Amino acid sequence: MSQFQSLREYEIFIYTLPERFPNLLYSTLVVARRGRYLAELKGDVAFPGGYRLAVYERLTWDAGPPTIEGYSYEAWRENEKLYWYDSQPHPTDPALASTHPHHKHIPPDIKHNRIPAPGLSFTPPNLPSLIEEIESILSGSG
Repeated sequence: MSQFQSLREYEIFIYTLPERFPNLLYSTLVVARRGRYLAELKGDVAFPGGYRLAVYERLTWDAGPPTIEGYSYEAWRENEKLYWYDSQPHPTDPALASTHPHHKHIPPDIKHNRIPAPGLSFTPPNLPSLIEEIESILSGSG
């Protein structure tokens, strides 16, 4: 069950992320409506040390609360992509079955090296756990 009953509630959550996470340097996240029941969330969330999270979510809310139809979350340090999450299905990979289709791409061979992503779902919000993951890297515990 989503904690957001409308796209407007999710927008307020997105635009107040810097208040909830004081380590954020800035956010360029924008929710843009693309139709009556379709919107996209795009932008970056910046952290100290050159870290940033590039965010894309495709959102729908036809018959109820907002749902994430698809997403990509990329963690960067300067110009180096550290890892990313996406919802592209890989039904023939049994290692990902526990969280299908949610998974994380990690080095080495970042494009093909995938692991389950138990913290992600199509029910927003995913961003708090992603922000906390980068904050744990910054604190040296991740």
